[in-house]
Amino acid sequence: MARALNRPPAAAATTSAPQPATATSELRQWPCQIKLVPVNAACFGNCQLLVAADCTAFAHADVHAAYMRGKTTIIGTRRDEMNETSMFCFQCEQTAGGKGCSRVGVCGKQPDVAARQDELTAALIQLARAADGKPADVKRDELVMEGLFATVTNVNFDNARLAAMVQQIKAATQQLGGAQAFDPAKLFHGDTDVVSLRSTLLLGLRGMAAYAWHAHVLGQDDPNVTGWFYKGLRAVGADHTVDEWLGLIMEFGLTNLRCMEILDHANTGTYGHPVPTSVSTTREKGPFIVVTGHDLLDLKHLLEQTEGKGINIYTHGEMLPCHGYPELKKHAHLKGNFGTAWQNQQKEFDNLPGPVLFTTNCIMPPKTSYMDRIFTTSVVAWPGCGHIPDGPKGRKDFTPVIQKALQLGGWTTTTESKPLMTGFARTAVMGVADQVIGAIKAGAIKHIFLVGGCDGAKPGRNYYTEFAEKSPKDTLLLTLACGKYRINHLDIGKIGPFPRILDMGQCNDAYSAIQVAVALSKAFNCGVNDLPLSMILSWYEQKAVCILLTLLALGIKNIRLGPTLPAFVSPTVLNVLVEKFGIKPTTTAEADLKAILG
Repeated sequence: MARALNRPPAAAATTSAPQPATATSELRQWPCQIKLVPVNAACFGNCQLLVAADCTAFAHADVHAAYMRGKTTIIGTRRDEMNETSMFCFQCEQTAGGKGCSRVGVCGKQPDVAARQDELTAALIQLARAADGKPADVKRDELVMEGLFATVTNVNFDNARLAAMVQQIKAATQQLGGAQAFDPAKLFHGDTDVVSLRSTLLLGLRGMAAYAWHAHVLGQDDPNVTGWFYKGLRAVGADHTVDEWLGLIMEFGLTNLRCMEILDHANTGTYGHPVPTSVSTTREKGPFIVVTGHDLLDLKHLLEQTEGKGINIYTHGEMLPCHGYPELKKHAHLKGNFGTAWQNQQKEFDNLPGPVLFTTNCIMPPKTSYMDRIFTTSVVAWPGCGHIPDGPKGRKDFTPVIQKALQLGGWTTTTESKPLMTGFARTAVMGVADQVIGAIKAGAIKHIFLVGGCDGAKPGRNYYTEFAEKSPKDTLLLTLACGKYRINHLDIGKIGPFPRILDMGQCNDAYSAIQVAVALSKAFNCGVNDLPLSMILSWYEQKAVCILLTLLALGIKNIRLGPTLPAFVSPTVLNVLVEKFGIKPTTTAEADLKAILG
């Protein structure tokens, strides 16, 4: 019920009353409504927090100066508004409450962007329907790959760019004569198990689109892979029995294996096969550019455009394995690696005296201390950040990034640090396969663990560090993707000539790990599941999903997955995966090692 405030009567207004000076806003962040603020945003780190009712500004004449100055402010509103669902997204491992983001994405995605991504997905389904039975078209294929890639976690947060993409897709649909539209509201609503299976296939398609795009820009495509995007999108928009869904998902897994194969061929055919390489993490004095993401072609072009300009280039995140490629490492100003995995960027990039180029995910909400030096390219976008567009014949002009590096000046001193190792891809490992096989037969190597996948900020990922630290000295650890940063700093010794931790590359280099496993199974005349090999995987986004589906399609069993299981996998679907493939959640390092090794 309303309550009157007892106040003295206000003085009568006069025409000669002095006008108040314009007040300065003390609001330090946006949004400030409780249901919209991303709880992991940088503005909440070590802050003084003001929690205010939505009527405070009207009830207190000087609320900004009296209460808000120097504080991060969040505003509560009516209880019925707090119960609203503004969006729904459960595609990443950090999804709110392990169930789904319904007010704002943990990643920073706002409800309008989530809705636009759903609209984009629905438009792609309609395009796939319109393209059924029509001749292939490269421009249309690019739209499909880019559209799916743009909806991967931490890729595109720019509503305007997404809206433009939607219009391009709709125009392409009309050019084909149109097709039945798909309601985006149906994507993640309906029968729990159907939604789970539909989402699993859709999220796998999004992950595969990223790999297919990286291969495509290097001139490598496979019509069967490209065609499966259309088939998969039409399947997402249709009804199926559970068995039919599972059949589609397994077929997709094998298609993604082929996709990773063509990307491997594209990368190694262009830049050579990776070789074991010690990578400096020393920060050298002078101007520099940090390159993060996954795209090797962007790095190559940037290296060429900065040649002789006195600018050093540092990789970040999943670009670390680039140092193993002969055609990239030959550039002397590719100096080393800066920082660690993607989730630490708000700390690592804070007041960084150099620009950062995001070639793919994962981009997090930039802090004001470095937003002016963030550049995105390809499908990556954040509102207000610089963007490098595609150039003629696939060659981009990185002049704005180069100018920013020279303007900022870089580090003023050189800071030494411990190097990291990378470059143990399939050719490097299989080149010494006889020694590995001999070590296994002799008992020097008792077990091989693949410990890798996506890294993330959610608590519990120290499990992977502890697993490596506590693994017996007669075990070998293969690692890949940004999950490597949980273990690649460890010095856990060698087995003969081999470091016990071998970095095989980026997430798509799971193809290398699969080929090594297949080669070992042939050498020992047994199935992959019979090898002394266990997979301890971490996941975060959709590329990890498509890799997992590939492993399952190959019949790989007893995979341990963490730090939590996907929210989009329903209990019924999980039971199927457990019964058919023996998939398990990670528990503790000690318990899992004991269960595996006995």
